[in-house]
Amino acid sequence: MKSECSGDQSLAKRSESGRYSDMYLRRNTKKKNGADYDCWTLVESVRTVRGPRQRIVATIGKLPGLDREERIGWEAISRIVSGKPQPETDLFNPAEDIPAWATVDIHGVQVERLRSFGDVYLGLLLWNKLGLADFCREQMPSNREAVPWWIMAAVLVLARFCAPSSELQISEFWYGKTALDDMLGVSDEKINDDRLYRALDALLPHKDVLCRHLQKRYGELFGSTFDFLFYDITSTYFEGTMKGNDQAKRGYSRDSRPDCPQVCIGLVATAEGLPIAFEIFDGNRPDVTTTQEMVQIMEDKYGKANRVWVMDRGMVSEANLEYMRKAGARYLVGTPKVMLKKFERQLLEQNWEEVRPGVDVKLCRSTDETFVLCRSQGRKEKENAILNRFVTRLETKLANLSYQAETGKVRDRQKIERRIGRLLEQNSRAASLFNVTVTETDDGNVSVEVKKNEGRRQWAVETGGSYILRTNWTESDPKTLWHTYIQLTEVEDSFRTEKHDLGMRPIFHQKQDRTQAHILVCFLALTMWRTLQQWMKASGLGTAPRKLLEELRELKSLDVLLPTREKILRLRIVATPSKELKVLLQRLKILLPNKPKLIENVVEKMA
Repeated sequence: MKSECSGDQSLAKRSESGRYSDMYLRRNTKKKNGADYDCWTLVESVRTVRGPRQRIVATIGKLPGLDREERIGWEAISRIVSGKPQPETDLFNPAEDIPAWATVDIHGVQVERLRSFGDVYLGLLLWNKLGLADFCREQMPSNREAVPWWIMAAVLVLARFCAPSSELQISEFWYGKTALDDMLGVSDEKINDDRLYRALDALLPHKDVLCRHLQKRYGELFGSTFDFLFYDITSTYFEGTMKGNDQAKRGYSRDSRPDCPQVCIGLVATAEGLPIAFEIFDGNRPDVTTTQEMVQIMEDKYGKANRVWVMDRGMVSEANLEYMRKAGARYLVGTPKVMLKKFERQLLEQNWEEVRPGVDVKLCRSTDETFVLCRSQGRKEKENAILNRFVTRLETKLANLSYQAETGKVRDRQKIERRIGRLLEQNSRAASLFNVTVTETDDGNVSVEVKKNEGRRQWAVETGGSYILRTNWTESDPKTLWHTYIQLTEVEDSFRTEKHDLGMRPIFHQKQDRTQAHILVCFLALTMWRTLQQWMKASGLGTAPRKLLEELRELKSLDVLLPTREKILRLRIVATPSKELKVLLQRLKILLPNKPKLIENVVEKMA
């Protein structure tokens, strides 16, 4: 299988998928009466035949009550991130804080200890929202550690979510520049790379229990039923020789790094793209050989249920489908394009159903299975344009090689055959459309005869943009089958998120268990990313968290030093967010601490 970056069917799938019409936040500045006004718009990006296009879905304004702020102190952070309700005040609690007054020398006011607050605060909210804090606290109990393992696990995942980097980078630079020491109660001196590495070792044994916990939590948060399991596979490469990792091998690289050893990662997700489990395979493992093992692993670890497996054509073989039928498993899969020849008559008929503009489907039943023929007009134009480019290039190069052989410029037959082989490999899309014959002539020269197979060319043009789905599911509506299969792009999007936003690649760990723990940390960060997408979607903020995280990274905490007659007062505060960020926080119903925290006994009395 060619994974998320290649493959005709995958590309067709992505261009037609609703998933690729991502909605993201865009800040807009308008000038009115000489003043600048910022606002948010929700923009939808859609892939069309003419290229990507954007359209405004909604303008996001503030909700009522934005200017009424609840006074929240730093001591309430643990309550907010854990989702606990605010305790009700009784007769003995004052309704409001009594203002504190002091005479301050304004010439001596200073600001110190600037820390990143917004992104780690959001990350901690998500960590608790998924119940991972309670899970790690229960499963990783503290003994005599200076820092409990459940806190170190949180540091690893939060760092991967907020600012992906190495364990050394986390301990020496990142942690000390965040407000996590205030939120977790662990000073930056106690966070070192050795403790982070040992936290990886402590977290890895809980992988399967973690996955079961996430399935339960997804059901509580989003009502996920796990009737459909979407399975796909990718690879990620290493830097180094990887002699300490038996799984690290050279194989087909989705990262265009065939020079590096790699491992393959199989990911199972829900229809919403929520990751529920993963397995790690050898780097040279063909995708099609992982299907039976993955189905068996999921049934052994998480129970055998009446689920439908959705997989791309790279996972499909007759042996795999026969195994799933015997195991009582249902499937909805893509098929190799060569199967289109079996449905030539149906492809030429006119009784198609439109599932969206430019995309048509047709149902074809057989004895035990159902086939869905799919065709996309936009994809057909694109595939045929690509095919014509390869045909023209290959035809020109072969004609040039034939002329060189005819004129005697190249006489070595083996050299000519090697050049032909390279040309066919470089232009594999058009290779089957040409028949090339090399013969030796009586005068000692070599003849290269090139013939175009017009029948194959015509078939390739007619079937461009067409593909077939195959299922033993009892669903009879071709539109439902197509829409279900298209959701497989959610898994591909998860791979892109892990690699680009969460920095899973390259891997520098040299040991197998550390590599598996690193991928587990990336998996947990992905669950937080996907949970944030669902949160944003429910709040009307689109499905692209990247812009929200960028805005929150600008939110800092800091210490304000106020010199008085007797001593210096140190107040720890969170900077006031901009009006635009307040709108986003209000939509998400995220509360920030806005009361100063007085830090006592940190500065001696002034002379």
